Amino acid sequence: MTILVKVFGDLRKKIEGSNVTNSLPLNKHIESDGIETISDILNKFAIEKEETSHLFVNGMYSGFNKKVKDGDRVGLFPKNMSVLYKWYFTRNEDE
Repeated sequence: MTILVKVFGDLRKKIEGSNVTNSLPLNKHIESDGIETISDILNKFAIEKEETSHLFVNGMYSGFNKKVKDGDRVGLFPKNMSVLYKWYFTRNEDE
């Protein structure tokens, strides 16, 4: 099975083989083997935590340790696309 990773803004340039010519998010299906958390996804694409502002799993504001599984949708937003989510919503983290 796969996980759908939607990569926004400047982070799209970090994805090998991506051709960023528009403002749409990059949709990347990845195999879930060996992927347990959002941090694992960031590591797979060589994205540093400091480069991100907001992370979502299935539409829920999430943190780096949020567990992911087959069929999940993950959104990765860069620092230059930050919004006020962190002021108003609690990150959904798995312990």
